Amino acid sequence: MTDDIIKKIDSLPPLPESITKIEDFRRKDNQEVEELVEILEKDAFLVSTLLKVANSAMFGFKSKVETIKRLINLLGVKFTLYVAISESVQNILVGDLKPYNITTEDLKESNILSVNLVNLWINKTNPELRDELILPALLQTMGKIILSELIIEKGLVEQFQEELESGKNINQIEKDIMGITTAEMSALIFKHWKLDENFIDLIKYVDDIENCDEKYLEKAKILNIIKIICNPYKPLNEEIINKALNKASEYNLDTKYLKDAIKILEDRALDS
Repeated sequence: MTDDIIKKIDSLPPLPESITKIEDFRRKDNQEVEELVEILEKDAFLVSTLLKVANSAMFGFKSKVETIKRLINLLGVKFTLYVAISESVQNILVGDLKPYNITTEDLKESNILSVNLVNLWINKTNPELRDELILPALLQTMGKIILSELIIEKGLVEQFQEELESGKNINQIEKDIMGITTAEMSALIFKHWKLDENFIDLIKYVDDIENCDEKYLEKAKILNIIKIICNPYKPLNEEIINKALNKASEYNLDTKYLKDAIKILEDRALDS
C-alpha cells in the first residue's frame, strides 16, 4: 500500500501560482495589506471563493462582504492568508468520499466549522496560538480525499463501510485497512507541496497524541478536540460535545471558553 500512496501523492497537481506568492508573502516580516490585496485579486476564482466563505452563516457578519480589502479588515491578514491557502488546497483535493458515507461538501462544512471554533475558543485565551491553529484546523482532514480514492481503487469500500457501521474508531479502521490515518495522509500531502514543516508535523500527530513531540503537544490536543466536535458526521452533536469536553478536561485545556464557543456555533447553526 505504501507504493500506491506515494504514486497517488506524486500525481497531485502543483499548487497554483497565487498560493506560492501567498506563501512568500506569509513569510515576510512586514506584511502590507495592499500587497496581499494585489496578490489575491489576480486570482478571480480565489476572490469569489473567499467572499463566499466570508459571507457564510458561520462568520455571522451583519452586512455582506463585497471586497477583498474589507474581508482582510474583518478577518485579519493571517486569517485571510490561511483561508486562501485552504480554499486552493480544497479546490485541488476533490474526490468521491463514498467509503466514508459523506460528501465533499460535508467535509468542507466541517472544516469551516473547525476554523470558526478555533477563532471563537482559542482567541479568548491566546490570539497568537489561534493564528497558528487556523490553517491546520482547516486542512487536517483533507487526507480523507486521497484515502477514499485508494479505498475505491482497491475495491475495499464495502469492507471499510462495514467497519464504520460497527462503531469502531475511524483512525483504527484506516490504519487496519489502509495502513495510514487521515492525519498522516494529510501530512504527506502537505509535505509534497512543501508547506511549512511545523504545520506538517503538527497535523501528523493529531491522531497520535501519545507519540506527539512536546513541542506540538498542546496544539495537537486542541486540534484533536476540534476534530471531534466538528466531525462531518454529527457536528455539534450533544453526545459528541460531551465526549470532547471530557477529553479537553483530561488534556487540561480550557473548557469555559470552549463551552461558550460551542454555544455561539449552535446558535449560528439554528439561524442559518
